[in-house]
Amino acid sequence: MAREHTRALSDVLDQLESSAHGESIAVQEVIEKLGHKSFASLMLVFSLISTSPASAIPGITATVAVIVLILVVQMIIGRNCVWLPDFITRRHMSTTKLCKGISWLRKPVRFVERLLRPRLTFLLHRPWLLLPLVLILALTLFMPFMEVIPTSGSIASAVIAFFAAGLLTRDGGLVLVSLILLLAVPVAVWHFGFSA
Repeated sequence: MAREHTRALSDVLDQLESSAHGESIAVQEVIEKLGHKSFASLMLVFSLISTSPASAIPGITATVAVIVLILVVQMIIGRNCVWLPDFITRRHMSTTKLCKGISWLRKPVRFVERLLRPRLTFLLHRPWLLLPLVLILALTLFMPFMEVIPTSGSIASAVIAFFAAGLLTRDGGLVLVSLILLLAVPVAVWHFGFSA
């Protein structure tokens, strides 16, 4: 059972990589590959894309913010099946850049997986889960504006990735870490974006 949990993040990358074909891949294809009930997997995938070198693509941070916002709202209201609007599901991503991003993520993901295990699982259930969901919802509202500050969008996306990874691996400790990092995001953005 532990092996299943520690491979959860790599499994998501494997599924995403196996869906890459041709010159581009539609968001709808990613959803179908990961499953219409995989809120955490989809949140992890898109936040990792925004954390990887693919984040250099103009508009990617804002797009990821909108996707995560919609996913979080659905999780808060208790929806069982993922829904995303057509203007997002029809959007295409370059498979070359996607595969490069996946390759770049492999090493850090394997390292993180060694540290993860099921713990503090009560944090993954209501009402405790509502706090990180609401805070991440608030974070996504500011992410589009972070595109003007180098690296800030990637920092925010990394926080979301930690949270999603915690959900996937049933690691409440990682969810707690993501909350602490989330509270540090405004400080990091100010330091990197506005300090002399």
